[in-house]
Amino acid sequence: MKYLLGYDIGSSSIKASLLDIATGRCVAAATSPSTEMEMAVPQPGWAEQRPERWWQEVINATHKLQASYGFDATLLAGIGITYQMHGLVLLDRAGHVLRPAIIWCDSRAVEIGNEAFTNLGEEFCLENFLNSPGNFTASKLKWVRENEPEIYAQIHKIQLPGDYLAYQLTGEMQTTVSGLSEGVFWNFKQQAIAQELLDYYGISADLLPEVVDTFAVQGRLTAEAAQTLGLAAGTPIAYRAGDQPNNAFSLNVLNAGEVAATGGTSGVVYGINETATADPRSRVNSFVHVNSTREQPKNGVLMCLNGTGILNSWLRKAVGNLPYDQMNTLAAQAPVGAAGLLFLPFGNGAERILENRPAAASLHGLQFNIHGQAHLIRAAQEGIVYALNYGMDIMRAAGVRVQTVRAGHANMFLSPVFREAFVNCGNVTLELYDTDAAQGAARGAGIGAGVYASPKEAFNGLARISTLEPTPTLQAQYQAAYNDWKLLLERETHREFLLA
Repeated sequence: MKYLLGYDIGSSSIKASLLDIATGRCVAAATSPSTEMEMAVPQPGWAEQRPERWWQEVINATHKLQASYGFDATLLAGIGITYQMHGLVLLDRAGHVLRPAIIWCDSRAVEIGNEAFTNLGEEFCLENFLNSPGNFTASKLKWVRENEPEIYAQIHKIQLPGDYLAYQLTGEMQTTVSGLSEGVFWNFKQQAIAQELLDYYGISADLLPEVVDTFAVQGRLTAEAAQTLGLAAGTPIAYRAGDQPNNAFSLNVLNAGEVAATGGTSGVVYGINETATADPRSRVNSFVHVNSTREQPKNGVLMCLNGTGILNSWLRKAVGNLPYDQMNTLAAQAPVGAAGLLFLPFGNGAERILENRPAAASLHGLQFNIHGQAHLIRAAQEGIVYALNYGMDIMRAAGVRVQTVRAGHANMFLSPVFREAFVNCGNVTLELYDTDAAQGAARGAGIGAGVYASPKEAFNGLARISTLEPTPTLQAQYQAAYNDWKLLLERETHREFLLA
């Protein structure tokens, strides 16, 4: 056996990466579609995608990979899957999708989760689930039960997006403990299904799929799927994990005190904690990490900012579809603080760090005679960093050590301004690596299939590109701008609260 294959089901695209087992390096990668997949918005605050589209783009990406590299599919030792978290896919007994998936940035279930948090008891929820039920998968399923009873009655199993892809590959309806925890279907204290929440919502545990280990042969490629993809029947599917636990794994973040970050459609900082702690306002969330065991639990504490890459994408269109590298060059032409221009980077659904309140993006301090394109782009990138740092402050208060942060050299971290602001505003060391989510999924499959004896062996091929340290002068400048941004955020959120 020579290769490992990883799939990343994002909300913008599907990526497939092929790893050479001997070197641990990515030898080929493909993405589909070439333009971003659309999100359907049937009502304000809703977000849906068709799971069938994900499967079609997996097929397309696999064919592109084969066309570019021409590998022998019989030499494929395992397949790993990573996916956008918190999505809700509903399957009937025949395995047909019953409705479009309700995805991660959909806000329709916020009030359902808030009511559950109050009625079950905030202390009980935080002690047992480490989270408010919030806008997570269980609450979305309750929304379907209340609002689409004819669809709910046909459900055989619910699935997360990665579970759905695994089902297409293997014909097996399964999930993981880490997956259950991301939907708030898991009781950390009892190390069991969150039966109390299911009972409160009137949901049967029979709707949950069979649980398999994160690193294990979870199923094998069916003859039908193999023919469709051009792969070999019987290839093991040996790993699956949500995008943020997997992003941490792909950066070899497995132990307490280690922290990972990503700046894709959403921006996330994810730190490992071996104690079951919770933010009392559930602004950051805890999930079972990929290498957690009953004997040695490890939880990932996650802060998420919805409006990250999606803000950059929106801004790109607004300034004339400039290439991203040109936008990054322009941003560097404006001074730190963007000459007083401040951006609140919200506007993509309910924000957890704002206690699940939906918030609009807004620009403040605009002076027509001072500010131009460069200031606007820089203010947006800095605003994203300030929001991430605001979340990191909450993580620190919850006991997570945030000192050195690892990230892939991709997406927002390709911008020198973004990197500089991230390091100096947060007073952190930033390590950048040549990896991505699909490569992480491939490495995970190598462990699950027994190709690698340990994570240490799996990460022999992981290459660090650079390390960035804070600079005292820049720290002072960014801290001053961050303080202004926080005052603006507090004023705006208080105003919205009064208007509500």
